Amino acid sequence: MKRGTSMAFLSSDKKQSLPGLLLLAPAVVFLLVWFVWPVLQMLLLSVTSHNVDGVAVPGWTLNNYIRLFTGDLYLRILLRTLRIAAAACFFSVLFAYPLALAIARGGPSMARLVTITIVAPLLVNVVVRAYGWSAILSRNGALNYVIKALGISDNPPQLLYTEWAVLIACVHVYLPFMVMPLATAIGRIDRSLEEAARIAGASRVATFFKVVLPLSLPGLSVGVSLVFSLSAAAYVMPQILGGNFSPLLGTLIEQQVVSLSDWPFGSALSGLLIVMVLAINLVFLQLLNRRFARWTAGAA
Repeated sequence: MKRGTSMAFLSSDKKQSLPGLLLLAPAVVFLLVWFVWPVLQMLLLSVTSHNVDGVAVPGWTLNNYIRLFTGDLYLRILLRTLRIAAAACFFSVLFAYPLALAIARGGPSMARLVTITIVAPLLVNVVVRAYGWSAILSRNGALNYVIKALGISDNPPQLLYTEWAVLIACVHVYLPFMVMPLATAIGRIDRSLEEAARIAGASRVATFFKVVLPLSLPGLSVGVSLVFSLSAAAYVMPQILGGNFSPLLGTLIEQQVVSLSDWPFGSALSGLLIVMVLAINLVFLQLLNRRFARWTAGAA
C-alpha cells in the first residue's frame, strides 16, 4: 500500500509539473536556437584560423588566444575595458542610492518625478544620447562654455575622445539599471527596522550603513551585474565618444570582424569578453551573497 501510495504521489507531481514545463519549453528553445547555438559557433570559430586570402585552414588552433594574451595593445584594451566597467559601477552606485531612496522613501509625487526622470532617457536612442554627449564634452561644447563663463579656467581640457567621456556616457545611459533594482530592494525593507535604529540612537548615516545597505544587497547585486556587463560590452559610446583614442573590447571586435574580416580573432575576443563578464559577475555575486547571509544571520 505504501509503495502504491508513493507511486501515486510521484505520478501526481509529474502531472502537476507538466504544464509548467510546457510553458517553459518555448523560452528554452528560443534561448538554445538564438543564444546558445550562436555562442557555441563563435567559440568553435575562435579556435580556427585562415590564411591571407581569407580561406579557412583545416584543424584547431589556439593561436588566436595566444595572440590575444601576448599582444600589448590587446592587453591595454582589456584593462581599459575592465577599468571603465568597474568605474561605471562605482559611480552608478554613488548616484543610484540617493535616487533609489527618493523613490522608495519619498512621497508619491517625489517617487513619480524621480522615476520619470530616470526612465525617460531610455526612450531616446543610445546613439542620439552619445552624440548629445559629444556636443557637450567637445572643446567648444556646453561644458567648456560653462567653465569659461564661471571663470574656473580659460583653457579647460577637452574630455571628448578620452576615457572620461566614455565613463560619463556609460554612467548616464546605464544608471536606470542600477536605480530600479535598488529602489525595489529598499522598498521591501520594513521601515520599522530603520525606526528602531533611530530610536536606539543611530544617526541617519549609521542607519543607512547598518540597516539599509545590508538589506539592499540583493538589489545592489542585480544592478552591479547589469551595469558592469553592459559597460564592458558597450560599443556605440566608445566608438562615438572614445574614437581611436579610447577603444574598448566592443570596438576592437567590430574592427576585427568588419574592417579586417578576421572572424577567428574577433570570435576569440568575443569569447574572452563573455567568459570575463560571466566570471567576474559570478565571483561578485558569490561574495555579495555570502556577505548578505552573514549580515542577516547576525541581525537574527
